[in-house]
Amino acid sequence: MEAGNCTLYSGGLKGAESVFGETAEKYGITEVIYTFEGHKLHRDINSVMLSEADLQRGDISMELASRMLNRSYYETEKIRKVLQTIFHMVNSGYQIFVIGAILDDQSVKGGTGWAVQLGKMFNRPLHVFDQTTEKWCTWRGAWEEDEPHISYETFVGSGTRYLSDAGRTAIEALFARSFNG
Repeated sequence: MEAGNCTLYSGGLKGAESVFGETAEKYGITEVIYTFEGHKLHRDINSVMLSEADLQRGDISMELASRMLNRSYYETEKIRKVLQTIFHMVNSGYQIFVIGAILDDQSVKGGTGWAVQLGKMFNRPLHVFDQTTEKWCTWRGAWEEDEPHISYETFVGSGTRYLSDAGRTAIEALFARSFNG
């Protein structure tokens, strides 16, 4: 597979998403950033502004999202739009890579957990770099330690705004082993 044939989908936010984008750019990978009116991006190359109708296609009950992720999301318009935007990222990119923290209940901390939950629901190849253990894990009905590669032409890069040095290194190593081999 050639890097130039690939497309990264992300949300263009500070931290993991920006580093996914910067690294993709170094490899000549097309980047598409989904956003919505009033959303502040850290990186805005090839941004796609989702309309209200687009956002509605990714709508979900905040109560359901809270139950699925075992946490409370308050009924705020911004959080709803962020979750709707994540739906478009996961719906567009086949393979999913996330930088975050895997919790004891097998979910992933924060809003990033919604991308992981959608990946599980859509039965997508799903990989998380857990910054707590500093290891990649792949979802196979449970998290298993792994060293994933970008194996599909469309993929999602998402994750925490609080990217550690290990998280940055994990993203760069992912691209290197996927496209330099």
